[in-house]
Amino acid sequence: MRGLLRCTAMLLLALMPVHATAQDIPGLEVCTAEKQMDRRTGCLQSNDEYLQKALSKLARETQANIAASGRALAAAHAEIAALKSAVEKLNSELAQIKSKVEPR
Repeated sequence: MRGLLRCTAMLLLALMPVHATAQDIPGLEVCTAEKQMDRRTGCLQSNDEYLQKALSKLARETQANIAASGRALAAAHAEIAALKSAVEKLNSELAQIKSKVEPR
């Protein structure tokens, strides 16, 4: 069983490509390393585009968080108002019960 597992692993490693292809991963790059002005300009524009997208995403997430917090706060205010009303009602009922029980 071990031999079969080793053989399978070796076969999979042999079938893997030797050279990995380069991928353009968005992010900040060091543009000062570029010697040609058009490549440097393209690099700076790419950095600018990346930062604008990141800023837009953060702005959307922040707005969503603010909206969710606002809804939670409104729900908490409504619950507090309902609890205050219930406490006042219970206090008035307690006062009525005490007035019935206590002789004057």
